[in-house]
Amino acid sequence: MRQRFDRQLQVGQLPVHELSLNLECRDEIIPVLAGLQFVFSDSRLRTKLMDLVGKDINEETQRELGREGFSYWQIVVLASVRLGCNLDYDKLQDLCENHRSLRCILQVGEWDDTSFNWRRIRDTLCLLSVDSLKQVSQAIVSAGQELHGDALSEIRADSFVIETNIHYPTDSSLILDGIRKLIPLCVQLSESLDEPGWRQSKHLLKRAKQLARVISQISASKSPKAKEALPGAYSKLLEFSNMLLERAKTLKNKGNRCNPLLVERLRVWIDLTEQVCSNARRRVLEGESVPNDEKLFSLFETHTQLYRRGKAGNPNQFGRLLLVFEDKAGFISHHAVLDRNATDEDVVVAESRKVQKLHRGQIEKASFDRGFYSEKNAQALQEIFQSPCLPPRHPKQYAEATRDASVEFRKSRQRHSGIESAIGALQRGNGLKRCRDRTELGLERYCALAILGRNIHTLGKLLIAQANPQCAAAKTRRAS
Repeated sequence: MRQRFDRQLQVGQLPVHELSLNLECRDEIIPVLAGLQFVFSDSRLRTKLMDLVGKDINEETQRELGREGFSYWQIVVLASVRLGCNLDYDKLQDLCENHRSLRCILQVGEWDDTSFNWRRIRDTLCLLSVDSLKQVSQAIVSAGQELHGDALSEIRADSFVIETNIHYPTDSSLILDGIRKLIPLCVQLSESLDEPGWRQSKHLLKRAKQLARVISQISASKSPKAKEALPGAYSKLLEFSNMLLERAKTLKNKGNRCNPLLVERLRVWIDLTEQVCSNARRRVLEGESVPNDEKLFSLFETHTQLYRRGKAGNPNQFGRLLLVFEDKAGFISHHAVLDRNATDEDVVVAESRKVQKLHRGQIEKASFDRGFYSEKNAQALQEIFQSPCLPPRHPKQYAEATRDASVEFRKSRQRHSGIESAIGALQRGNGLKRCRDRTELGLERYCALAILGRNIHTLGKLLIAQANPQCAAAKTRRAS
């Protein structure tokens, strides 16, 4: 059973609209709570958000039946605070149990024993769809844009890599990952089939680790003679891996009818391990250059891609590209996780049309980085925006375009650097440096939660600045 929100005050519970926040505190939770307080006070906005949440939470069930769960409003608050303050689930649980202002926003009284166990919070937030989170965020952005008054007319866009939660991928470490998953599955299946042959599973795993460690030691050496032993070390690891794979395939064929679920898991890991073994053989033993789209950079996060963007101190980044559009008020009005093989140039026109539609056709100025440029894109953006700023890639063409540019182009180019500040804020304050959730769907949901948290934070900053511009909570170092 779930309520939309608690209409009846409990003993010791303060109404949400009467909560007084400490505006001299500079912690990021103050603007987030101020934004949530505004949302709760606006009945139409609150109802819209709770309808979106309810559609996901009770998609296949009735909210009047079953055990009591978080109310729709509490789910909105938890979704906003989690990455609005860049919290893990344990820290979020602690704040929900002990932070008086947050408990007031959650409509939890002093004598309320509602459980905010981290597993319960995680399982609830994982029920939210990416589309619903985007719509919740867009509703908040629309409300903030109305308060600002002039936020719709201008946007700036850029992309950055959000890293997936993986270790640094090498051929040997990926092969070892596959073996580490194969052996326990084979032991489990052999026991259910009463098949012999896997009694020495610990020894097999130890042997795989030894072979991988030898490769690591050779790779770390700076001696040219030591490097010559690398193909031989890889040959031994690949030979050992092939032996295990053949035994695993034989066991899989025997268990097809007995334990289909376990057999399917084993099949997946056999396929992944074979792929990384094949790539290692092609690259190390045959000297072939393996194309990027045929590589696996993680057996656990198979959607991970390698990006070489020339960033100082971090030339290689493993993750996914996230494209963000920021309006004049600082709201992230649209975002998109790009496909694994997509680039900025491929998606800028389609995503710009979506943003113009979200802004109800009121965007006049739009600025982009040089990585988005192509002649086709430049012509298409001229049809979408009144004054697009899309400088050419080539240094000579860029110098010519800058020299012959209009005043509006120069101003847009100067203001465009503010998007880097927004990206820095998302990475430092909203957890978008490295995704802590698993799977591709988990990454997309994680990004949507982070954007929602950033927009709630921006809304709270805007409200506080309008009410008391001199207070500490209203001040920001960000350039507009």
